[in-house]
Amino acid sequence: MKMIINTPNAPKAIGPYSQAVEINGFLFISGQIPINPETGKVVEGDIKEQTLQVMKNIEAILNASGYTFKDVIKSTCMLNDMNNFAAMNEVYGKFYPENPPARAAYGVVKLPLGALVEIETIAAR
Repeated sequence: MKMIINTPNAPKAIGPYSQAVEINGFLFISGQIPINPETGKVVEGDIKEQTLQVMKNIEAILNASGYTFKDVIKSTCMLNDMNNFAAMNEVYGKFYPENPPARAAYGVVKLPLGALVEIETIAAR
């Protein structure tokens, strides 16, 4: 049975999508950009600060669903500038100190609201 996940501890969807959907032991988290859920605005700062906010948003959705970063099996990272790849990895890697998930990373032309990074996540039990 499909369950829609929604938590006030992560940003509200800015379009016709859910924060996450759980089905058959899998959690599909929509792409998260660095919106502070308290202000509804993209955090100011460089790629490290924005990546940290994205990971906090993912963590809030994981927690609301009863998952942790240890349950993450796949991530997709989108960067508006591949020159930020190493700095993004530095922050991202702190959330996966052991057995990191499979991952893809892409350079894209533009991200919503001028964000520098967006990350979508899949977790499984």
